[in-house]
Amino acid sequence: MPEILMGRIVKGVGGLYDIALDSGDTVSCRAKGSFRHDDVKPYVGDIVSVGYDDAGNPVIAEIKERKNSLIRPPLANLDVIFVVLSAKNPTADLLTADKLIAIAEHNGIEPIIVISKGDLDTDNAEKIRKTYEKCGFTVFESAMCDENSVKCDRIYDFIKENLSDKISAFAGASGAGKSTLMNSLFPSLGIATGEVSQKIGRGRHTTRHVELFPMSTLVGTGSGFFADTPGFTMLDFVRFDFFDKEDLPATFREFSEHIGKCKYTKCTHTREEGCSVLEAVKNKSIPKSRHESYIDLFNVLKEKHKWDKKQ
Repeated sequence: MPEILMGRIVKGVGGLYDIALDSGDTVSCRAKGSFRHDDVKPYVGDIVSVGYDDAGNPVIAEIKERKNSLIRPPLANLDVIFVVLSAKNPTADLLTADKLIAIAEHNGIEPIIVISKGDLDTDNAEKIRKTYEKCGFTVFESAMCDENSVKCDRIYDFIKENLSDKISAFAGASGAGKSTLMNSLFPSLGIATGEVSQKIGRGRHTTRHVELFPMSTLVGTGSGFFADTPGFTMLDFVRFDFFDKEDLPATFREFSEHIGKCKYTKCTHTREEGCSVLEAVKNKSIPKSRHESYIDLFNVLKEKHKWDKKQ
């Protein structure tokens, strides 16, 4: 009987999955038929076992327990997500970014902020940098990265020194410069990029599926992977259930030192008298834009009901 092989899904298109096996080989196969009956869908990043069907063809036989997973884009077992925010053309939507960051925090994924196109609007780039650094995030600026950019070198060195054995992803709204940045860091990828539409001020999606690239080929060391993904504007925070409103404060790391210090035990940190978080916003130790994002997300989650959750 053929042996059971272990590996990680690195690409999935049209129900066909490429799996990087622990042996160093790669196999392409489909999931076993019972997955569809059980409403189980493999995600890129999944650790899987590969078996064989009755005809002797390789199939994904089992998906191992996930550390975490995102529905849009479909990714599993992430450790780090680089959130690419454009200073201009298009100007970053911080609410959308904060949605992604909150989802990442809830799932144990470390968000790292990268500000792109900072040379097009230095004031806005500085504003974004100060906002997220104040909240305790690692922040990089990529400017208009090219292969000689010192700023890109700093990101590359950080990746090589800290993330060579992690599963990481770049995420960015269309036109934010995510693919350009990845090409600057890893020229061998040759990821397609698209121009920003002058009519709508947004980029056209150039990445249609999720794919993992081995870290060993990108930085010369490590067992981890980097993911190229569609823009995170595809995340649908209202439709898909990620967590309850009671869990939301914990996804804003800058709130942590204030939780439990409010006048009321069940403080929502939105408008209550004696709220330690609101006081921190007032004295500017918590950025106003971050608290505004928190309120928007709280209001969305407040309208969700247990029976509305996606099973």
